[in-house]
Amino acid sequence: MAMRNYLPTENELYGSIDYWNSRYSQALEGHENNHEPSRFEWFKSYTDLSDLIERYITPQTSKICMLGCGNSNMSKEMYDSGYQNIFNLDFSSVLIEQMRIQHAETCPKMSWMQGDVRHLPFADSSFDAAIDKGTMDALMCAKGDVWDPPKEVVENCKMEVDEVARILKPGGVFIYITFGQPHFRKKHLERSGIWEIEVIELGDMFHYYCYVMKKFANPIS
Repeated sequence: MAMRNYLPTENELYGSIDYWNSRYSQALEGHENNHEPSRFEWFKSYTDLSDLIERYITPQTSKICMLGCGNSNMSKEMYDSGYQNIFNLDFSSVLIEQMRIQHAETCPKMSWMQGDVRHLPFADSSFDAAIDKGTMDALMCAKGDVWDPPKEVVENCKMEVDEVARILKPGGVFIYITFGQPHFRKKHLERSGIWEIEVIELGDMFHYYCYVMKKFANPIS
């Protein structure tokens, strides 16, 4: 069964943990070994992003937090390219268990944990990099005006970005991939005294955007 059949009836469900657990449980249907669900890649694949990621993150030494890993192949492909210290975090406990079982032998150094990007279970200044590929977009799915987002959306995005800023080491980098244009996204990412934002446009016909935030060596909170 293709993942497109699991689309929610309302976009607001993208922010629901029950929706994601149900979606990933359904993705196992028809799989004999019961832990290899259908794959779904939000936005761009690692093949599309590898040059950009390698520009900002050193493979052999970097400790990376994958924010909302889903059942994307990105972490596996990064692991195969030398990024082996990856902590994969997702809202869905069902998904995390699937991915832990599936990659136990092929990616033994990777970690998998259930968690909320708004309350990251990590110490301050403990990561070299964090990557969000569409997760913050799910936090923006509440009903309302995209030009003037509801208070809930603003607060949820603030919580995630503040948490990423907290867990990154000085000099660490936050990479956010989205379809959201700068006039919709930059206001959620700006942190005076913490980092500056570089915007990279991806694609030819339909554009995606990569926002790169490198934490200052001496950040001012």
